[in-house]
Amino acid sequence: MRQASLVRSLLLATAVVFASAPAATVPAYAQAKKAETVKSEKQSFSVETVATGLENPWGLAFLPDGRMLVTEKAGRLRLILPDGKVSPAVTGLPKVDARGQGGLLDVAVAPDFANGRLVYFTFSEAGEGGVNGTALARGRLADNAPRLENVEVIWRQAPKYASTKHYGSRIVFAPDGKTMFVTVGERSDKEFRVKSQALDETLGKVVRLTLDGKPAAGNPFEGRADAKPEIWSYGHRNPQGAAINPADGALWVTEHGPMGGDELNKPEAGKNYGWPVITYGKEYSGAPLGEGTEKAGMEQPVYKWVPSIGTSGLAFYGGDALPGWKGSVFVGGLAMPMLARLEMSDGKVVKEERLLEDMGERIRDVRQGPDGLLYLLTDSAEGRVLRLKAAANGRS
Repeated sequence: MRQASLVRSLLLATAVVFASAPAATVPAYAQAKKAETVKSEKQSFSVETVATGLENPWGLAFLPDGRMLVTEKAGRLRLILPDGKVSPAVTGLPKVDARGQGGLLDVAVAPDFANGRLVYFTFSEAGEGGVNGTALARGRLADNAPRLENVEVIWRQAPKYASTKHYGSRIVFAPDGKTMFVTVGERSDKEFRVKSQALDETLGKVVRLTLDGKPAAGNPFEGRADAKPEIWSYGHRNPQGAAINPADGALWVTEHGPMGGDELNKPEAGKNYGWPVITYGKEYSGAPLGEGTEKAGMEQPVYKWVPSIGTSGLAFYGGDALPGWKGSVFVGGLAMPMLARLEMSDGKVVKEERLLEDMGERIRDVRQGPDGLLYLLTDSAEGRVLRLKAAANGRS
């Protein structure tokens, strides 16, 4: 009863603050529904709907008090209570360029959130003349209202280009709690994609920054006049999944290939991951692309998908709530709507299992929650937050 009373109080405060918000902007409150038990090779599980009515949700982050932050591509940020109720749009965010694949993208909670209540997010930022680019911003989440305060853009992909595709863009905090990685797409068009190989621009890169958005000390091209000091790795196409492997603290990313050639990579300092010189994919016309699949000085993917599944979202599962999956890696599928589970051994993928294919939902993001359960975002105009939990009978 005490918890229910607290939830009602939070909702009442939210309603008072945003009483003037148009009703159409507030998603429907969730009615949690449990699906029938699903059996995978290692874990029987059920799928629960936590929240509904989200318009193309893109990124998800957990707050220490049990609430979630979820971005909607159109430019809205939502707070979701533990019971699945969804707040009106959080105010204070900048305008986003939501054309094509752009919009409000990833969201992440600062490692020291308890001290400063800082929230980080990426979005496609418009410039003059129809150009835009990936930008990283942060703001303080207000104590008693769905509002971001003192919002500032702390890093921008430069220069901006006239494209509506391939922004990246995931945010991952390094284990040191002082630095962060941001993935940046190469903007797709043939005239831009070659910039993935150029060190004086940040298209098609993973950048490593301080929590203030400055180039982090010790980056591989630090001190070079011909290179951006924030670059960590290069030769990427459109990395829309990123996560730290808790086993060794290393960064991993998933990135979209063209027609074929989606990749799982482990970006290391200063290394070149090949795009668009080498790839396992083809042009969408079916024409060959690049110089082949291998070249000296360019890294091979840890794992590849041919044909493409449309990789988005990446999570290393290390919890105890789904014991059969401990140590597995999960990847969302967009082009092939599903959740891929990867089994790893000695840094290599030894098995792939495809889950939730019958559901037909594009999986945009994958996260392990603080409760040890697995959370998914479905990418549609009526997007949902889903929760995967162990079935009553446990393992398969």
